[in-house]
Amino acid sequence: MLDMVVLAKAFVVGLSVAAPVGPIGLLTIQRAIHRGFRMGLATGLGAAVADALYGTVGAVGVTWIVTSLTAARVPLAVGGAALLLVLAWRTWRAPLVDHAARAGARGLAGAFGGTVLLTLANPATIVSFIAVFGVLAAAGEAAVSPVTMVVGVFLGSATWWVVLAGVVSATRSRFDDSWRRRVNVGSALVLAVFALWQVALAVRSVL
Repeated sequence: MLDMVVLAKAFVVGLSVAAPVGPIGLLTIQRAIHRGFRMGLATGLGAAVADALYGTVGAVGVTWIVTSLTAARVPLAVGGAALLLVLAWRTWRAPLVDHAARAGARGLAGAFGGTVLLTLANPATIVSFIAVFGVLAAAGEAAVSPVTMVVGVFLGSATWWVVLAGVVSATRSRFDDSWRRRVNVGSALVLAVFALWQVALAVRSVL
């Protein structure tokens, strides 16, 4: 049976980790503008699933996994940065899509899977969940209700992505081709900056 207090706390954790604007938020906005709600939601839900996976590790408190993830922050950061640079290049070159076009199953699956990988490779996500769940575990909550914690994290993260994709897709008709091209270029540049910043932090951590 779900503990509603623990569920609420985990919901806030998932929401607070998902809400800050970062590469995933930017991709969700860009894709929702160009391909509509379903594509934006698929992107966001990929992040929610990754958050739930890290939430599982934090809630269960498997020491060797936590240690391994912490030790692998540098290669994960470099891998995530490489993926961001690929996404930046593809976003820069992406053709404008007719507003009436619907994303196919392969496109939705690709957006979902790519976001799962990108979120899992983000060292900030790892550190955030280890820190937050460490505090909750110290209070005995994560240990008592690990399933509740994971469900709460997923629901909190997913709620944010549903709202963001919904709001952006509802206003996408206001973006003409000129503005949509600007969104592509701006998104690509910001994604590239995120990638370089992630590499810089990784290099700094080993010096």
